[in-house]
Amino acid sequence: MSRPALSVVIPCYNEAACLDLLHSRVSAAARAAVGEDYEILLINDGSKDDSWPVMRRLAAADPRLVVINLSRNHGHQLALTAGLDLCSGAQILIIDADLQDPPELLGDMRAAMIEAQADVIYAVRRSREGETLFKKATAAAFYRLLDRVTDTAIPLDTGDFRLMSRRALDAFLAMPEQARFIRGMVAWVGFKQVPFPYDRAERHAGETNYPLAKMIRLALDAVTGFSTAPLRFASHLGLALTAASLLLFLYIAVGFFSGSAVAGWTSTMLVVVLLGAFQMFVLGMIGEYLGRLYVESKRRPLYLVADVVGPVKGHATLGFRAEPIVEAAPDGAAAVSEV
Repeated sequence: MSRPALSVVIPCYNEAACLDLLHSRVSAAARAAVGEDYEILLINDGSKDDSWPVMRRLAAADPRLVVINLSRNHGHQLALTAGLDLCSGAQILIIDADLQDPPELLGDMRAAMIEAQADVIYAVRRSREGETLFKKATAAAFYRLLDRVTDTAIPLDTGDFRLMSRRALDAFLAMPEQARFIRGMVAWVGFKQVPFPYDRAERHAGETNYPLAKMIRLALDAVTGFSTAPLRFASHLGLALTAASLLLFLYIAVGFFSGSAVAGWTSTMLVVVLLGAFQMFVLGMIGEYLGRLYVESKRRPLYLVADVVGPVKGHATLGFRAEPIVEAAPDGAAAVSEV
């Protein structure tokens, strides 16, 4: 199979307002970097707006554009996985659809990859325009906490914006887990990875698709996917509570044999409630890991593709691609609704 020099993979959810400008800027950046030897993959992750009709319109006018419609909303990380699984380029640029990450940096990132002989150039955010103080503070705290508890060194202040070599991507695609934290998984595969500092722009249009609830879920996937620290914390907490219980028993025993009054109902209930809270917390952490083992044991495909428009050269090794709908033509011949 002849590979294009570059694949640009872009997951999209409710990004209709950004798609025309996104396509124009990414195409111009790719053309400036590798001429006409590129492909762009837009993955529609169950959008509720007009993203899919806009994608189809763009694909009809651009033979280098591939648009992929997932069967439902899978979430950003799985939508990105679908694009990475189906792309075929020798180099792969990952970028979001909101244009906060400038596609014009592609040329400089390719130059940095060649100069450093690296397999991954990951973009590090020097500044984050258009984001609230709360978002910036929680993001900074999250990355630093992740760095402390994970077993894999994950670069600080990075997103999914990065340029990868084909061998690094193939190593990544050998990892079939369901709960995916892609920036951590890419860090885990190793090879030579080099930072690329940049200033993140304000979102072009629309609203963020990562509210607080999704950020918390992503943080849980990151911690449980790359660290057993919560389980170690649970065991350490259990040892500490056992020691505290022994001290409490000694205190009660001394009070009983000396004839002095033992603390009454309030202190007893406080201890009971405190121990109960710790036990529920520990059970919750264990439950997170057990839940992930349960999901992994099902071995379900990571994503389901409903429709594709454009020349897809990759194969769905981690997901499932449905056959195109075949409709009966007026003359009795078969007509395929999607390419």
